[in-house]
Amino acid sequence: MAKFYRGFVRTVLAVGLGVALIGFLAPRPECRAAAPSIDYSVLGVLPHDSQAFTEGLVYSGGVFYESTGLNGRSSVRRVDPATGRVLTRYDLEPRYFGEGLALVHGRLIQLTWQSGKAFVYEAANLRPVRELPYPAEGWGLTDTPRGLLSSDGSSTLTWRDAETLKPLGTLSVTDGGTAVSNLNELEWVEGWILANVWHEDRIAVIAPASGVVRGWINCAALRMSLGPLNSEAVLNGIAYDPGAKILYVTGKLWPKVFQLRLGAFPKP
Repeated sequence: MAKFYRGFVRTVLAVGLGVALIGFLAPRPECRAAAPSIDYSVLGVLPHDSQAFTEGLVYSGGVFYESTGLNGRSSVRRVDPATGRVLTRYDLEPRYFGEGLALVHGRLIQLTWQSGKAFVYEAANLRPVRELPYPAEGWGLTDTPRGLLSSDGSSTLTWRDAETLKPLGTLSVTDGGTAVSNLNELEWVEGWILANVWHEDRIAVIAPASGVVRGWINCAALRMSLGPLNSEAVLNGIAYDPGAKILYVTGKLWPKVFQLRLGAFPKP
């Protein structure tokens, strides 16, 4: 009986070890490696209003268009990149908290955080044109060849109609099989979606077809070069000049805008 028991135990242990080994060696698609870092070089450093709580940044026609947040301090601006001088400014009513910004056919669309509204302006002079309903939290916004793309602080981006802002579809963002939440400011760059992650020093480079993060732009060194900052002075503000292939990066309450030349993106 004892011999049978010992043999039975050995058999169970062997089977268990075999099952464990098979499980260890089997491929696990949910454990894909996280995306690598993308190299860049700093081409220059430009002045930026350190009182601007940057929520959206756009580059077009040699000027920045910027949306700033905080109740009582929210605005939309035309800014001279070389000097940081505000060329034109429109201040929102104190009840509104300005958020993401996109330029579409000569007009700017500015989201608000929790007011259920978006505002449309003439880009040339920031003259208000109309309001649009926006029954969602406004975070980031950018124009793409597929329509507008918005974020709401979650791991899901939403494609929207540029005229009505009505949702057309969603895109779940993951890195190594894990959802990437707190997505904020957005920019379309060379066929990729770039997204700030709130309270992180990295920008996600996202494949628009799958939502998979294919690379990260680590901006920790840029923020550290500015010295001590407010705890809410986080990386947030991406604009791209497709002609010069320059990426502009700043943050909320940052005194500088950085001009970056990106290294090669991974293949889609």
